[in-house]
Amino acid sequence: MNAVLEAFVAVQHFYGRQSLAIDGGDAATWAAMFVEDGVFDSPTYAAPVTGAAALEDFARALHEASPHLHHVVTNVAIDDLDNDHVVVRANLVIVTTHDLASGAARVERITTIHDRFRRTPELRLEHRTVVRDGPPDPTDEGALHD
Repeated sequence: MNAVLEAFVAVQHFYGRQSLAIDGGDAATWAAMFVEDGVFDSPTYAAPVTGAAALEDFARALHEASPHLHHVVTNVAIDDLDNDHVVVRANLVIVTTHDLASGAARVERITTIHDRFRRTPELRLEHRTVVRDGPPDPTDEGALHD
C-alpha cells in the first residue's frame, strides 16, 4: 500500500478511537494515545497540558464537566510524513447534546488541530495544537470544551 494512504488510514483510525475515548469518559485510553511526555495545547486553557498523568486528569475533568460532548474530526490532511513522524491538520467539530429531553444537538465550535504523531508500532500523539477563530469567550458555557 502507498505510504501516504497507509498513514492516512492509521490517522483516521486513531482519530476515531481517540474521539470515542474522550466522549465516553475513558480518560486513561485517551491519555495513553499520547507519548509519555505528550502535549495538548489549546487557547481555551491557561497552559498546555503535558505528560501522561496530566492528560488523563484533563480528559477525566472534561468528561465530568461536559458528559454530552462529541468530538468529530474531519478534513484530515497529511502535511508531512517520514519514517518517524506524521504531521496532520484537521478540523475538530465539537458537538453537544445539552437538551437530553429533546435530543437536540448543537455545534459548540469548529477548530483546526495541528497534530504531530510519532510512528511507533502504532501512532502516538506527540503534540496537538488547537487553533480557534477569535479568542474564547469565558462567559460562553461552551468555552471550556476543546
